[in-house]
Formats: sequence, structure tokens, C-alpha cells
Amino acid sequence: MKLIKNSLFFTLFIHFFLFSGLRAADEIKLPDMGDSTGTLISPAQEKLLGASFFRSIRSQLEISYDPDVQQYIQTLGQTLAANSDTPTQDFYFFVVLSDDINAFAGPGGYIGINSGLILSSDSESELASVVAHEIAHVTQRHIYRSYEASSRMSLPAAAAMVAAIIIATQAPEVGLGALSAIQAGSLQMQIDFTRDNEQEADRIGIRILERSGFDPLSMPAFFEKLQLASRYYGEGAPEFLRTHPVTSSRISDTRGRAEKYPYRQVPDSQTYRLIKAKLRIGSENTKLNDLVVYFTNKVNQGTAEQRAAMQYGLGLTFIKKQQFDKAEEIFQNLHQRYPKQQEYLTALAQAAVNQQDFETAKKRYLKLQQQFPGNIEYQFEYISILLKSNQPRLALQHLNLIDYRYQQHPRYYLLRARAYGNLKDNVNLHRYMAEYFYAIGQPNTAILQITLAQKDKGLNFYLSAILEDRLNLFQAEILAIKQLQEQ
Repeated sequence: MKLIKNSLFFTLFIHFFLFSGLRAADEIKLPDMGDSTGTLISPAQEKLLGASFFRSIRSQLEISYDPDVQQYIQTLGQTLAANSDTPTQDFYFFVVLSDDINAFAGPGGYIGINSGLILSSDSESELASVVAHEIAHVTQRHIYRSYEASSRMSLPAAAAMVAAIIIATQAPEVGLGALSAIQAGSLQMQIDFTRDNEQEADRIGIRILERSGFDPLSMPAFFEKLQLASRYYGEGAPEFLRTHPVTSSRISDTRGRAEKYPYRQVPDSQTYRLIKAKLRIGSENTKLNDLVVYFTNKVNQGTAEQRAAMQYGLGLTFIKKQQFDKAEEIFQNLHQRYPKQQEYLTALAQAAVNQQDFETAKKRYLKLQQQFPGNIEYQFEYISILLKSNQPRLALQHLNLIDYRYQQHPRYYLLRARAYGNLKDNVNLHRYMAEYFYAIGQPNTAILQITLAQKDKGLNFYLSAILEDRLNLFQAEILAIKQLQEQ
């Protein structure tokens, strides 16, 4: 098994001690197995670990920040989570842009779904079955229990290893040299769930599916499809099958449980179809001319909604090919026919951006913000256009209005840095670039940016104090990482 060395993977460990006020020597041991009361880790600690986990993931994997993709997976995930046994549990769902068929759950309710898995699903209920399964792993606290059972390691170290192994399986191109060793004694680390964990996640996942209005039979159907496909993969089987082994008995068990519920035929949402079309265009191995052929062959097949989804995919392909007139015609037609389907208006806005028609793009994104005020990515897109059209002061005004919940988002920091850079304010440029690099798990680069800010002539006492405080935090983290590696 590959073990991990990269210092970024220790971020979880360090943050646990920095923010909980504990010393590294005060190692926290997990309680005895069988403790299902939620005392494995406090909610506050879990939240900190989850944020650190996601920083590590961001540092190595390509996360989708597409407003439509992000809103869809969040809406689907939150719908399912609301029907779990712990509906008050915090969850954050995101899409990893990778053709590999995989999904994973991390500390703090962070659940990643690969674009390859979404594309491999034949129905929305199949996709929902995987998300529900991962939700069950979180609500039943399988991540923490598997570590306690296998290694007796401290919880922070276990959480760091979760991020490390996920990155190793998701991004082998990081290199065999970078994925070598983590100092954890002679213990073998793993995140493979036990057979009982998988069975429990299946059972609870099926119940979540049924409560959420999806087809419970979609879970065994998807497992069966993956098992059949795995026969042709050999050693290159999808990572999902390696971390979630699918056996005939498991398929039979999930089918038996699903059949206890009344039969339900659940149609796919149009948004599911559109997101699949969008992700297909972003697939790593797909050529644009092949996509034109694919969508053209399907625009006259199926229901009106299915044909519309293929037209949408064809329009997006035309944007990629810079054939903007063709794309504009398709999206205008779709928007007129389906004015409430936000993806068509998003496509029109993006087409305007690619043509550098910023005035039209601003109007379209402003309309999207008004119709969907909860979608932070629409706000970020609008601010990005303000910067492209040389309006940095207006961009900063809009950034100041961003909800506090999103003011630690990497893109927020990056947009602020760009705005200050346009205004020749180098102190704040480097200050916010430091926050950006820290948010994506690169504390060393963050320290470099702080140092550049401190050397600038425009530095005042107030900003100097802020920079010094952040520098101390970043340096403490780097020092703790170094000490951990030397153990």
C-alpha cells in the first residue's frame, strides 16, 4: 500500500492542536470500540478537522467551482442528508473533476463525488444511491471507527491519513516519490471500510433513498453494473470498487432490502441530464469534434427534455470551439422555451464572457444572482467580470457584501487579491494571495506572500499587525509539520 510523505497532508493534524489548545505531546486516543454516542470527536473538533481535510484535498485535486455543477451536487446531497438519521449534521458536497469512478467521505461531512462516477450513472437515483451511501458512512462515523479498530492511532493523524490516501488514489500523477511515507510507527494505515460498515451504509443509504423520493432499487442496480464492468478492468478496476468491494452477496442483500419498499418509478430531473452533458464536455479524454458528433446524433432522440439536454451539450461544445453564434442561437432558444431552467441562462452568460462582451455578461449574471441569490459562484462570476472590465473598486464593494460564510473561500481571496493588484495596492495584493494559498493547503507559499507584503513601502501599523499575526500562525504550522515528520 502506498504511504504518504507530502507535508500538506499533515494540515489536519496541525490544525487540531493549534485551534484546540492541545500540545502535540497530549495525543488523543480514540475511545473503545462500540462507542456510538458521538463521543469519538467533539462537533467543534470535527468541524476544524473537516476544514483542514478539505484544504488538503484542494491542494492536489481539481474541484469543480462551476456554479451549476456545484449547486446541483449540493442540492442533491442536502436533500438526501435531510432524510438521514442525523439531519442536523453539517455536510458539504463537491465534485472532483476526474474520469475515475469514485466517491469518498471525509471528516466533518465533506463528501466528494468524481465526475466520472456521475457520468457512469444511468439515472439520477443511481447517483443518489452512491451519495446516500457516503452520507451513511458519515452519520455512522465509520471513518473514525475504522481507524480506531485498525491502528489505535490518534484521531488527528487518522484524519490526515484519510486525506492523504484519497489523494493517492485520486491523483497518481502526483508521483510515486511524493507518496512514500508518513511517520506513524509500523502501523499500516487504511481507509477500507469493514464488511459490517459497508452493509450498514447500504442499509441506511437505502432508507435515505426511499425517504428522499428516489428508487431504492437503484443501489443494487448500480452495484451490479459496476461489478459487471469490473470484469473488463482487471487490475485497473474503479477505485470505488476497491474501497467499497461489491460482491454477489452484497448485491443480493441490498436488492432484498430495497424490494421491501413499494415499487417506485422515479424520473430523472432535467438538471441531472444537463449536468451530465456539461461534465461530459469537461472529460479528460474527449475530443471536441467527437462531442459534436455525439450530441448531434442524439438531439432528435428521446423526450423533449432529453433532446433539450443534448442541444445544451452541443451548445457548450460550440463555446469550446469558439463558434459563439451557433451557441448563442441554441441557448436563446432553450432559454425562451424553459425560462426557469437556470443552466441555459448560465450558458448564455458564459458565452458572452468568452466573447469578451462583458456588459452583456454582467447583465446576465446579475439576473442569475437575483433569481438564485444562494448561489455564491454566480456572485464570484459577476465580480470576476467586473475585474475583467477594469472595475476593481466596484468589485471590492461587491466582495464586501459576500456572506461571511463564504469569506474563507479560496476564490474570495483570489478575487480580492486581483482587485487590489489592479489598484496597485501591493500590500493587500500579497496579503490576500497569502490567504488564498493557505486556503488551498500551501502554507509555505502563503508565508512567502506575507514576507513580500511586509517589505512593501505601503505597509501601515494596522496591516503590519495583521500580517504578523498570520505569519505566526503559518510558521507555527510549518514548524509543527517539521517536528511531526522528524518523529
